[in-house]
Amino acid sequence: MVFPILGANSATGGYEVSNSLRFNDGDSAHLDNTFSSTTNRQTYTYSTWIKRGVLDGAKQHIFGVYIDSSNHSLFRFDDGENLDIRHNLNNDVFQLDSTMLFRDVSAWYHIVISTDTTQSTDSNRIKVYVNGTQISLSGSYPTQNKNTYICDNRLHTIGEVSSGSEEFDGYMAETHFVDGSALAQTDFGEFDSNGVWVPKQYTGSHGTNGFYLEFKQTGTSANSSGIGADTSGNDNHWTPTNLTSIDITEDTCTNNFAVCNFLSGKGTDDLTNGNLVLDADSSGDIVAPSTIGFSSGKWYMEMKSTITAGHGNRKTVGVYDTDSDINHPRGFSSSIPYNGVVVDLRNGSAYESADDGDATDISSFSNNDICGLAYDADNGLLYVYKNGSAQNSGNAINAGNALDTSKTYAFYIGQDGGSTNNGELFCNFGNPSFSISSGNNDGKYGNFEYAPPSGYYALCTKRLAEFG
Repeated sequence: MVFPILGANSATGGYEVSNSLRFNDGDSAHLDNTFSSTTNRQTYTYSTWIKRGVLDGAKQHIFGVYIDSSNHSLFRFDDGENLDIRHNLNNDVFQLDSTMLFRDVSAWYHIVISTDTTQSTDSNRIKVYVNGTQISLSGSYPTQNKNTYICDNRLHTIGEVSSGSEEFDGYMAETHFVDGSALAQTDFGEFDSNGVWVPKQYTGSHGTNGFYLEFKQTGTSANSSGIGADTSGNDNHWTPTNLTSIDITEDTCTNNFAVCNFLSGKGTDDLTNGNLVLDADSSGDIVAPSTIGFSSGKWYMEMKSTITAGHGNRKTVGVYDTDSDINHPRGFSSSIPYNGVVVDLRNGSAYESADDGDATDISSFSNNDICGLAYDADNGLLYVYKNGSAQNSGNAINAGNALDTSKTYAFYIGQDGGSTNNGELFCNFGNPSFSISSGNNDGKYGNFEYAPPSGYYALCTKRLAEFG
C-alpha cells in the first residue's frame, strides 16, 4: 500500500528561504573553492538544509576536503544512509557515524555539524543536530586540539569529493559555514508554534573562511553573480561544475515541492536528478508516484518525454488512489486493481479506473511535447493539456466517471516496459527538471512551461496548506 508522504518543513510565516540548488549525481554536479589562507582548523560550524534524492547505496558527499585516501576531512552520507563524519590525517583516522538514518526523500533535513577539538570532553568536540535535536554518534572522536583539513588552504568541495566520486543527489538550501566558532542549532533555526523546526536568519559573523550560500544567482562563475555566490560579505565564492540556472529551484525548507517517490511505485531506482527524472534506458515497467498527495483543491503538473525507441515509446502519466497498489504504468488491467485515471501519451488515450475498455481519445504526444495534468480533487475530474492546449474539447477526460472525492490521490509518471527504451521522462510539479522557455507560475509559486489553468496550483506545501 502506498501513501503520500508529507514530511516537510513548511513555515507559514516568519523567515523564508526562497531557493535551493539541485544536484544530479549523474552529472557529477558540484561546487568547489580553495580558501586563500589557512585559518582555524579546530573550530567551525557547518549548517545546511538537505532534501535527499536518489538513495543508491553509495556514499554521497556533502562538504569537505579530499587530498587522497589517507588525507581527508569529509561530511557525507554513508552507503548505509547514515551521516558519516570522517577525518583521516596521514592515516590517523577519526570517524563518527549517526545512528539515525536519512531515508526520507520527501522531507527537508536541517543538519548542523559543530566542531571544536579544543574541548576536553571528547563527545563535545563534534556535535551534530538534525531538525533541532542533537543526535547520537558512534565511533571515534578527534583527539584534543586536533587540526582537521577543513579551513586549510586546500580545495574544498560541496556535492562530490575532489576525485570525482561520491556524488550527491538531491537539494541543498540555506548553507552556512562559520569559521572559528562552534555554534548550536538555535543559531540557524527554531521551533514554530506547531513544534516544527524551521529556519531563522543567522545574524552572527562567518569568520575569515566562512560563507553563506543562498543559491539565488544564475551565473556559472565563481563571483557574486554565480550559482555558488557567497553572500556573507566575505566573497568566498564557489565555482559550479555541471550546474546551471535550471538547477536553482523554489523547492526549499519553507516551501517543499513534490518530487517522485523513490520509496514507492515500481522500478523507482531508475529515478535521477533529485527524483524528478525517470531514466527509461532499461526494460520493465516503471511507476513513480508523487511524494505529496491531495484530497481537495486543484493541482497542476507537467511531464516531458524524450523516449525515442523501445516498447512503442510507451509513457504514461495520471492520478491514482493512494490506498491502492500502483505497480503497472497503465494500471487498468483487471488483474491489477487500480482506482484513478491514466493517460497513455503514445496512443493518445485516457483510461478510467480499472477499465481498459473505455478510453477517451486525445491527441497523441511526440517526444518533447509537454503534457499538462490539471486535477480537480474537489470534483474528482482530470483535465489534460498538450503543449498548453486543452484536450477533449476542454472537458475532463473522465467527465462521466468522476473519481471518489473522499479518497486521497497522487500524480504519477510511468513507462510501460517489455524491451529496453532510450530516453527520459522529465517531471515538473512547479520545480522543473527540464528547461523552461517561457516561465509561468500558479499566480505565486512554481515555474511551468505553460500557465496552469485558472485556480490550479503547483504541488507544494504552501499551496497544500491553503487548498489541500
